[in-house]
Amino acid sequence: MRYVQLRAFHYVAICGGFSRAAKELFLTQPAISDQVRKLEEDYDILLFNRHKKQVEITPAGEKLLEITRRLFDSEDQAQELLTESRATRTGTLHIMADSALHVLKILARFREKYPGVGVTISQGNTATVTESLFSYEADIGILGELPPSRDFETVALNSSPISAFVACGHPLAKRSTISFSDLSGLPLVMREAGSKTRKKFEEAAAAKGFAFAPAITAEGREAVREIVASGAGVGFVSAAEFGDDPRLRRIPLEDEAQMMMDETLICLRERRGGKLVSAFLAIAQEQANEMESDG
Repeated sequence: MRYVQLRAFHYVAICGGFSRAAKELFLTQPAISDQVRKLEEDYDILLFNRHKKQVEITPAGEKLLEITRRLFDSEDQAQELLTESRATRTGTLHIMADSALHVLKILARFREKYPGVGVTISQGNTATVTESLFSYEADIGILGELPPSRDFETVALNSSPISAFVACGHPLAKRSTISFSDLSGLPLVMREAGSKTRKKFEEAAAAKGFAFAPAITAEGREAVREIVASGAGVGFVSAAEFGDDPRLRRIPLEDEAQMMMDETLICLRERRGGKLVSAFLAIAQEQANEMESDG
């Protein structure tokens, strides 16, 4: 087995094709195809099903990909260790968050300390955040529910209740609180099924004997916000994520104590030693300690 063959396989798998892998590695497509073919021939194994111009990874290929992800991530970490001063000057940190609001202060401190580091932030629910971490597409995750796994290093950020919110012109806008019975029969705007906010709300409602079906289901927090702002219904969000929008009015729920959202920063334990990941976690922990002292 040769390193170049494993590398060729890995890039075909993560890029979804031979031509894209060749482009990533600055090689020709025939060279990539030849390296993967030799790997398959040497070990009498089929790693990809090739259907005309489409490439589909086989179950055996999926298993090998799990190994090569760790292999090449370890290689990246070794490279980062050997050039760590350069990493904090020119590296890039990838963050996937259910809401970027929870990391704004941490991010400001991080950028102040490491101004040369680029940061990308993507949005997703609990499922997509954890998937992105396991596939190494994200270095840091921010989510409202810890996955049942010991693979993660965590830093608790904050805790806040789920609230209802409506457009300022909505009949409920002048209410100081709202109950589940008040919501019966009203059009509700909810996040997608993988949303922790939606799950917490539905579980708390069920415990009180209520079942709600959304009139509108929207992908992502911002989509829900815009739909509610148009007057189309009642939305739900954690108080920490409500922000400041003059179009909207937040209304605390009477049973909010049963609907607390705990936001947590997580990363794969095996990537904890990476220079940028370690630096970001240290700043996050520092802020969490300060908040605990103030509280």
